[in-house]
Amino acid sequence: MRIEFTKMHGLGNDFIVFDLPPGAALPSAAQWRQLSDRHTGIGFDQALILEPPRRADTDAYYRIVNADGSEVEQCGNGVRCIASLLQHRRNGQAGHGTLKLDSPAGLIEARVLADGRVTVNMGVPDFEPAALPLLHSPRALQYSRTVQGATLQFGAVSMGNPHAVLQVVDVASAEVERIGQALQSHPDFPRSVNVGFLQIVSASELRLRVYERGVGETQACGTGACAAVAVGRQLGLLAPEVQVRLPGGVLGVSWEGEGQPLWMTGPAVTAFQGTVRI
Repeated sequence: MRIEFTKMHGLGNDFIVFDLPPGAALPSAAQWRQLSDRHTGIGFDQALILEPPRRADTDAYYRIVNADGSEVEQCGNGVRCIASLLQHRRNGQAGHGTLKLDSPAGLIEARVLADGRVTVNMGVPDFEPAALPLLHSPRALQYSRTVQGATLQFGAVSMGNPHAVLQVVDVASAEVERIGQALQSHPDFPRSVNVGFLQIVSASELRLRVYERGVGETQACGTGACAAVAVGRQLGLLAPEVQVRLPGGVLGVSWEGEGQPLWMTGPAVTAFQGTVRI
């Protein structure tokens, strides 16, 4: 199968975006891993697959596959890139507009702004443990699990995909890989979990690193930024408007609180276009 793709990124969280040819099957997990290799393949954190709309009121249906070949539910940086690409296709050039997208996690509204940034309605954060799922726990602001002999305290929320958020004193010294791997493999997260390491700078600013399922630490995680703000707001630590500083750059996140949709704003950049045969 020959794939024409667009390489894009949101704050360094990088993707290939392509239309699934009619009647074509998705690449196998082994093929995804080969394509994602940064030395012998294209290199990407996630592949974003565009399909024809499944609902008349939407612009496209998209699916997400991690670098390890596992399919996941949602990707905040990815949906901004998809919206930017589709808006460019619609206009034949860059320009602002609104799109409605469909995904395994549900409907998403995206607004491409005049400056090229994209604002996305990420939906209402779901704090019910069953939404992640997180087993053996009633809903709480903080949960406790023992991993590798240490007790970890974290908040948990679904942003269409599962997130655990740990507050740390300094993200620079956080043991992101060790703790991220350990928590992801805990049996109480049967579908694994994205692990965020949150440092509060002020009520309107935080620093964040995220260890993602099926990828490892990325330069930025859009749903991780949303999850960190949602958990921080629930703990009374953050204002409704927050700047989230990730290794790859800054996202703006806005959330009024319980029961309200959360909005995320950030860049979407096209790097190059190419073709690959698999």
